[in-house]
Amino acid sequence: MLKTEKPTRLPKKEADAQKNSIYIKKGGNGGARENAGRPAFEPTDVDRKQVEALAGYGVPFEQIAVLIHDGISLDTLRTYFASELIRGKAKANAQIGKGIYQKAMGGDTTAMIWWSKTQMRWAETQKHEVTGADGAPLEFREIKRVIVKT
Repeated sequence: MLKTEKPTRLPKKEADAQKNSIYIKKGGNGGARENAGRPAFEPTDVDRKQVEALAGYGVPFEQIAVLIHDGISLDTLRTYFASELIRGKAKANAQIGKGIYQKAMGGDTTAMIWWSKTQMRWAETQKHEVTGADGAPLEFREIKRVIVKT
């Protein structure tokens, strides 16, 4: 599940103090002066395609965020590119699955084994039996409990 930012409100006293302050924010994303701070982030179609591709390649989100524009925060990445992050991974998984399926159907033994274990829940099992001398049952003559102080 993707995290989204919750709106926050200032307590009434602080909100009133800000309204009456000479430092009224009029534009941009920070600072006391008008249009101070970084401009609001606007994703482009190129950004969306890049994020989707990088997510599909398995690049960690932190590294994807660094590669968009001059770097964006993880919260910004998740807010503006949530569907691209999910879609990129899904498309890559589908392509890999298709390739493995085609190899298995073509007779590739390794692909067939992998498919049966991961998709069909087949598993190799080993049975271990412990016996006494010459296959006889184990015999216990004495069972002791020992407590060791450390």
